[in-house]
Amino acid sequence: MLEKFRLAKEAEVRELLRLRDAGHVHTPWGRPRPGFGAALTRSGSSGIIAEYKRASPSKGDINVSVTPAEACAGYAKAGACALSILTESRYFKGDLSFLAEVAGLGLPLLRKDFIIHPLQVEATTATPASAILLIVRMFEDLNNLATLHTLCLKHGLEPVVEVFDERDLDRAKEIGSTIIQVNNRDLDTLTTDLGRCLDMVRRKEEGEIWIGASGIATFEQVRELKSAGLDALLIGTALMQHGDPGQGLAALTGGRS
Repeated sequence: MLEKFRLAKEAEVRELLRLRDAGHVHTPWGRPRPGFGAALTRSGSSGIIAEYKRASPSKGDINVSVTPAEACAGYAKAGACALSILTESRYFKGDLSFLAEVAGLGLPLLRKDFIIHPLQVEATTATPASAILLIVRMFEDLNNLATLHTLCLKHGLEPVVEVFDERDLDRAKEIGSTIIQVNNRDLDTLTTDLGRCLDMVRRKEEGEIWIGASGIATFEQVRELKSAGLDALLIGTALMQHGDPGQGLAALTGGRS
């Protein structure tokens, strides 16, 4: 599955290379970026990263009629501490412009995409994103992952490093990741198992921020995962499947963090 996503990004990378060779320089976002990690861990935070996600390979179209502004305004009202914005176009029907559409809400934004090239990081600096997703398994060479991780930090973007198993986690720790996201989804079967988060969070160390993602759909699951030591939970499909995603978040949390 990840190889499909990698191939889907090749056209984007080619276009970024063309622009660079033509002399284009990405103008950095000129306003402050709210702290992403700080928003997840500050006192009173809901610890919920609410995601705007129009489609997925496993679900197909989810809720394409709801705009980023509509969904994310509802998330903000319902107490989300941060927003995850899908920007991948082929399989998730996202767009990089969605980040700017919701920047006015003042919440830190995670660019969720398949980042494989330094120019994608540089393009992200021109958006209001505070954080950017790096998936360990997208990189056979750990040095390439480390290079992008360092580049993110250089540009003031907080790298959220996603892992699927213990080997991924070893590699994330080796490059000094401090924001670690555990994906509960098996990319071969597309099934989810929250046990991944529960098992792996036992390796959380001081100074690390841990996020659980995929398959989280009930208040009981939210409570269990937070009790296990996860700092935040990224929730997308369960919210977007609701007619009003903001109301979906309110219902999921029961008005409680």
